[in-house]
Amino acid sequence: MLNEVKSDAEARMDKSVQALQGELAKIRTGRAHPSLLEHVTIEYYGSVVPLNQVANINTEDARTLSVVPFDKSMVAAVEKAIMTSDLGLNPATSGTNIRVPLPALTEERRADLAKVVGTEGEQAKVAVRNIRRDANGQLKDFLKDKELTEDDVRKGESMIQELTDRFVGKIDEMIAAKERELMEI
Repeated sequence: MLNEVKSDAEARMDKSVQALQGELAKIRTGRAHPSLLEHVTIEYYGSVVPLNQVANINTEDARTLSVVPFDKSMVAAVEKAIMTSDLGLNPATSGTNIRVPLPALTEERRADLAKVVGTEGEQAKVAVRNIRRDANGQLKDFLKDKELTEDDVRKGESMIQELTDRFVGKIDEMIAAKERELMEI
């Protein structure tokens, strides 16, 4: 039972870290990267789909993305979807190729993005701590039902705490790396 609770908590904590990784990938640093446009959605024949399912997204250079829709009739819709996204980008169309230049980040914008990174990291830590609380609650329930002894519960709680510390450390490393990346000029 201890191992089941521990493995469940570990899997859920890992998912929280992966979710943070996805959120951090959306936060733009000074470089162009196709993942910046991953969360942009577009209506394609009646259904809303991610941009990378209707277009090929590549990096032209360090500050420019190239978007080439698979369907030529979708060029205007793709351009509009990029423009109306929360990224503040202004795409330029030439034929079927859409070029998305990324403006240079100002020092003020970098500081704002660093705050966003910190907030995302704190949310991930809260999620990990909530998982710890749930796992400890499961252990206490097993103690009430006399399925585990008090010693087993204490051992389980210390195992869960070690897991929590490890995942919070991972989150801290990810935040620090992203903040360093943001502050690079």
